[in-house]
Amino acid sequence: MIFNTTFVVKFAKILTMKKLGLVLILCVIFISCEKKEITHSFCYWKTGWNDSQQDSLLKKQMNVKHFYLRFFDVDWNPYDKEARPVATFNGNYNPATDVEMTPSVFITNEVLLNSDKKKLDVLAKNIDKRIDQILDGLTFDKRRDLAYAYYKKSGKEYSQKSTDSIIEAEKNNYKIKVKEVLIDCDWSVKSKDNYFYLLKKLQENKKYQISATIRLWQYKYYEKSGIPPVDKGLLMCYNLSSPNDKKTENSIGTSKELEQYITHDKYDLPLDVALPIFSWSVVFRGKEFKGIISDERNINFKKDTLNFQKINDSKFVFKNDLVIGETYFRNGDEVRIEQISDAEMQKMIKRIKSKITLKNDVKITFFSWDHKFINNYGTDKINSYYAQFER
Repeated sequence: MIFNTTFVVKFAKILTMKKLGLVLILCVIFISCEKKEITHSFCYWKTGWNDSQQDSLLKKQMNVKHFYLRFFDVDWNPYDKEARPVATFNGNYNPATDVEMTPSVFITNEVLLNSDKKKLDVLAKNIDKRIDQILDGLTFDKRRDLAYAYYKKSGKEYSQKSTDSIIEAEKNNYKIKVKEVLIDCDWSVKSKDNYFYLLKKLQENKKYQISATIRLWQYKYYEKSGIPPVDKGLLMCYNLSSPNDKKTENSIGTSKELEQYITHDKYDLPLDVALPIFSWSVVFRGKEFKGIISDERNINFKKDTLNFQKINDSKFVFKNDLVIGETYFRNGDEVRIEQISDAEMQKMIKRIKSKITLKNDVKITFFSWDHKFINNYGTDKINSYYAQFER
């Protein structure tokens, strides 16, 4: 048999190209199926911390490696005409070595609207200074115990002056180092320039990176709201509407509302994601908003049939006058329980993943760290939410 050598060469090239194409396709499939590395994170939004055995167990069960810790708020004092810190964290946070912590500072819009650049310069320095003070304070008890142990072991007579010197000397040995500080602010178009100026001043401090919270309206209308000059953003996928509107279905959020805001992938800033697992109960008297009952309170609307009448799974009516906390509620007041259902959470995660290109080192954060909120969902369910971002 006589072979056409030209044909054989062409045929060999075709086979080689097909094999190369197959290898490329397999590589694409492998890369697309590769598990994304995410950090399991939570927000902790109380002013004190006691790391109990239950906390340790929950962290282990959900492989939590990161916390946003609310250090303090900054609000405007109209009498002094200055920005003042409020709600300062005063706990004894002592995380395990494998848990990273990011301090968070909330700044009200009033601070930005009432400050000039000179005051913002001072504010940036004060924020940095206060963060350092709180970080030092978090290890104070540990250093104080070390000083007491020294006296007990040495048998020397106790001296307050010497104790203070030991506590101060051990600062560097017990210093909590942070890689990032989160600035939380729902800035407006009017306050944008001042806010971005403040962020730039904070960026001048090279001790840590600066990240900023991004509300959904700021994400959607980025051309109007601007993109903050920071290293990273935390996209807040909750509190989409006002709770004081009786017509609102769920002010914490719905998948339909989320779809209206997450419509593009043009945000020029690496993003982490925050999702809600908290719940609360909104109370109305007729059409009048009467307040929010925190889910931390020991109230069970479903089981307490003596005091509450069920309208549907999320609505109840007071059958008696009751005082809850410091608030007086009347017979006939209506309660709307708000929480993101599992089905809604699944849809929200699907929308985020389909529209936003998340980096490989993304932090997925749930708001907020509270035993009751976590138990309402269960650690297995929360782990399944994390796992969806890993695929």
